[in-house]
Amino acid sequence: MQIKKAPVYAVIFKAKINKLDQAYSETATRMRELAINEYGCTEFVSVTEGEQEISISYWNNKKDIAAWKQNAEHLVVQELGKSEWYKSYQVQVVEVIREYEKKQK
Repeated sequence: MQIKKAPVYAVIFKAKINKLDQAYSETATRMRELAINEYGCTEFVSVTEGEQEISISYWNNKKDIAAWKQNAEHLVVQELGKSEWYKSYQVQVVEVIREYEKKQK
C-alpha cells in the first residue's frame, strides 16, 4: 500500500437522471475537458447506473472550484441540467483528509 499526497478538495455531484441524450454526452465531455485544461481540475470521473449519476472531480484549491462554477459556458450547462437532464441533484465540496491505494503488480 502506498500513501500519497492527495488533491486537497473533491466536488461530488450526485443526480437523479431525467434524460440523457447525445447533446448531454457531448456537453459532459466538453465540461470535463474545460475543467481540467482551464481550471486546474486534476481528475474528473463520472459513472451512471440506472437513474443515478455520480461525478467526482478533484481540485487543489477552493479558488479554482469557485472560478469553474462561475464559468459562463458552465453556467449555461448548469441551467440545461436543471431544465432538461436531471430530476434532482446534489453537490458537495469536501476536503480530502487522506488518500491511499493498492496498485496491482
